[in-house]
Amino acid sequence: MGTMDVEWLLDFLKGMIKPLAATAVVLLAVLLSFLQKLGIEGEMIYSIVRAFLQLSVIGFVLQFIFSQDNRGWIILAYLFMVTVAGYTAGQRAKHVPRGKYVAGASILAGTAVTMLMLVVLNVFPFTPRYIIPVAGMMVGNAMTVTGVTMKRLRDDIKIQLNLVETALALGATPRQATKQQVKRSLVIALSPVLDNAKTVGLISLPGAMTGMIMGGASPLEAIQLQIVVMNMLIGASTVSSIMSTYLCWPAFFTKAYQLESKVFRID
Repeated sequence: MGTMDVEWLLDFLKGMIKPLAATAVVLLAVLLSFLQKLGIEGEMIYSIVRAFLQLSVIGFVLQFIFSQDNRGWIILAYLFMVTVAGYTAGQRAKHVPRGKYVAGASILAGTAVTMLMLVVLNVFPFTPRYIIPVAGMMVGNAMTVTGVTMKRLRDDIKIQLNLVETALALGATPRQATKQQVKRSLVIALSPVLDNAKTVGLISLPGAMTGMIMGGASPLEAIQLQIVVMNMLIGASTVSSIMSTYLCWPAFFTKAYQLESKVFRID
């Protein structure tokens, strides 16, 4: 190991002193959980240890990717994030057949379209330092919205099964028969994203903006970046959630435009 490598490792270890010190607040939470007999002390410790290890590993991975002049690493990292997000969103909508694939395809479509537009419009250059953090924010947001949309749509159709079946019997297409359920699921899933955009800067400073300010950037520059972030989150989330409703229909309806009853019998 060369001198430069040793110095870099020592700097990294010194930098980890503050994150380790910050675990004191987690220990306080664990103590309060124990005193209140909540029984989640083990989960708290497991969560923070896992987060610590995951972030440390991803830090080394990003350090490696940023040092490479290869756009293939950007695509690989992006597809990895989409895969994990699709699996997680599919777990939320576990009663939707092939839910993980539906979620993954929806998240891929929404974030890819949004990211392509940002690159074409020259908002961000296609480099790892910009695209990977941007993609991470979009994929994470789209994951949450897509999971909620799929779960809510399936649950709403199940609750109003007779209404949907009546509409189908009268000649409605699956889209027409589930119009209200689709609308309701999309509105519920997208409302937190829109509420966040309405209150950004008034209640709390978002992560991207806070990071830039703490890194020494001008607050005006941080605001400009945050506006871009909010725009891309709304765009990616909307495309992903709408796409998921279209991809859910083959699982909800037969080719004869009848409800797949087995999908809605599961609780």
